[in-house]
Amino acid sequence: MDILKKPYGLLGEKLRHSYSPLIHSMLADYEYRLFELPPGDIENFLSGKEFSALNVTIPYKSAVIPFCGELSDTAKRTGSVNTILRKNGVLYGDNTDYSGFLYLLTSGGIDVKSNKVCVLGSGGSSKTVCAVLTDAGARDITVISRSGENNYNNLDRHADADIIVNTTPVGMYPQNGTSPVCLKAFPACRGVVDLIYNPAKTALLLQAGHLGISNINGLPMLTAQAKQSAELFTGQKIDDGKIDAITRKIARLMINIILIGMPGSGKSTLGHIIAEKTGRVLLDTDDMITQREGRTPAAIIERDGEEAFRVIESAVIEEAGRSGGCVISTGGGAVTRAINHDRLRQNGFIAFVNRPPHLLAGDNRPLSADTDTRRKLYQKRLPLYRGLCDIETDAGGSLTEAAHNIISALKLSGFEIEI
Repeated sequence: MDILKKPYGLLGEKLRHSYSPLIHSMLADYEYRLFELPPGDIENFLSGKEFSALNVTIPYKSAVIPFCGELSDTAKRTGSVNTILRKNGVLYGDNTDYSGFLYLLTSGGIDVKSNKVCVLGSGGSSKTVCAVLTDAGARDITVISRSGENNYNNLDRHADADIIVNTTPVGMYPQNGTSPVCLKAFPACRGVVDLIYNPAKTALLLQAGHLGISNINGLPMLTAQAKQSAELFTGQKIDDGKIDAITRKIARLMINIILIGMPGSGKSTLGHIIAEKTGRVLLDTDDMITQREGRTPAAIIERDGEEAFRVIESAVIEEAGRSGGCVISTGGGAVTRAINHDRLRQNGFIAFVNRPPHLLAGDNRPLSADTDTRRKLYQKRLPLYRGLCDIETDAGGSLTEAAHNIISALKLSGFEIEI
């Protein structure tokens, strides 16, 4: 079969933020499109001949089954199809999410054998997850749903759960910051898996991190299932090593580069340089505040006080933190409110621009107008900057040197950026 004759692609209802075309472009040489269709158009589309083969995503993984003339054993068992091929003149439904989730558990070091697992959600993904967990030897698998026997109102029944797997969309972009459960209800939990990968750290995963619980998002699963789909599309084996390489690349493309540091440390200037060299959009939270309020941060503080300004700043940080693939320059005091920390961490790689107090600019900065005040603020905030950041860069020299330092550190951390 000529695999280039018709395009391959992803069938779904809302696909604007899909990374599947990019992933498949790194797996094999074929055209891969997004087929974004409403439910009423599925039958006509599948009966046509405008595609060679498909991946299928929510909400159609079960809906496409009636149009498949044949199903793989895995698709039959899970009641879920995420890959459709043409075989002997009929549509053949398969499920590569099974191998994708198995890969996710392995890459996250989550051992489910002989453990109790609570699976949040009862949809198509949940069925596939439960099949993998069964085959991997989980001792007890409990599905938590909104109205089933085991639901979100009686979680106390399952306080002994060792592993939590979220298959629901709760916490997925743009509903960042929400969580299907509070992990404090599961004091025995030692592993959390969230199939969501945008944001990189959902509220559930952030809480797991705070509690010292091993956790992983669903991006490796997305890549692993795509790799198996590509093998089915082309009939050619693909090196498993590509899964990790592609996952790392996509993760870095999705995540924000966030600059924190004292007022006057050069974050705005550095943000422009990094945005230019990475081809990313720059979001400067002080500029966003000015545009939103019609006043500069300095004017807001002078008229309404610092606390009123911090409330506005937190709302803007919440908005900026939901984004992906941007450079975000924050105000110097953004770290002083704990609520901002997870809003930055959820989708951010955080760089602390460390410029000594005597070199900080003090113009038009009412909270750090003189050298002594800047020094005291620096000492007070230094532990916050260091506690939040992923990397710290020396900005004690010129801004040109600081830019080189931070760009070098970002490159070492896996970002594609010119030095």
